[in-house]
Amino acid sequence: MHLEIITPDRKVFEGEVSSVQFPGTDGLFEVLNDHAPLISALQSGNVVLNGGSTTFRIDGGVVEVLRNNVIVLAEGASA
Repeated sequence: MHLEIITPDRKVFEGEVSSVQFPGTDGLFEVLNDHAPLISALQSGNVVLNGGSTTFRIDGGVVEVLRNNVIVLAEGASA
């Protein structure tokens, strides 16, 4: 699936991933290929790609999942 992590001032990541774990406001959750459509608020924490191969720290935001496209609009992010 295609993942984009975007902040107000830059695109932090864009690429293909097999899984991604998010710090949701109600706890951690994971998105895999063919996930149901979803929009969720995110709290500050780590976005973990491909079972831990890459991690980004975000300062909260929103994620949208739709047809194997995942877009994260984060308030801030760092690798």
